[in-house]
Amino acid sequence: MPAAPILLLDQTDSTNADARRRADAGETGPLWIVARRQTEGRGRRGRQWESQDGNLFSTLLQLTRKSPAEAAQVTFVAALAIADLLDAWAPPSLVTIKWPNDVMLAGQKTSGVLVESGAHESGGLWLAVGIGVNLAHAPEGTERPATALVHHLRGDVTAPPTVEAAAAKLAEAFDVWMTRWETLGFQPILDAWRARTPGLDGPALARLGRETVEGVAEGVAPDGALKLRLADGSLRLISAGDVFFGEAA
Repeated sequence: MPAAPILLLDQTDSTNADARRRADAGETGPLWIVARRQTEGRGRRGRQWESQDGNLFSTLLQLTRKSPAEAAQVTFVAALAIADLLDAWAPPSLVTIKWPNDVMLAGQKTSGVLVESGAHESGGLWLAVGIGVNLAHAPEGTERPATALVHHLRGDVTAPPTVEAAAAKLAEAFDVWMTRWETLGFQPILDAWRARTPGLDGPALARLGRETVEGVAEGVAPDGALKLRLADGSLRLISAGDVFFGEAA
């Protein structure tokens, strides 16, 4: 099965917003929407996602028949696809994942994932899997250090990929992991993700909207939720939030 087709736009407000409009109009995809620049890019919790020329701004629009809880697992598919993209230009030893879907280069954030969904008129859910990757520029003034692929190229690579080349590699890698997820279930995805994710067995701090909790991470549950053992001995399952591991906690 070939990767989903790629629609390359010079500019849009946000590739996720574009995907939502298309879904509301009846489109089912699969379709990658890629923009050279965004005027209203968004990250998690409504944060602005800086849109500098030369970086990758993309969203996969796809219909799924999975339940909303199962569909949320696509965030792990996205993280693995981004890691494969970075592997193609950077030393793979530098590429790691921070729970649940921040892909890092040399311990610094280089990408973001924002998954949105809704009921589709044809039945099932539409998924908008938004992926931003810092290829040529890293934002400044972020809460945690950010970096860009251009600063971590392999010795045999002279420049980061173009937006077109990065989008093509991402679409190819995403299709591989998506096919495994749909045919073999979530466990192979979780196993591959876990192999790239350090810090799942040490000190951790989680910011969960209105509260912050600290404890010791004890790996992940079968659905990918982080298992956090609190000081009082209780186990907290965390399905979303900003989590910091090790010394950063």
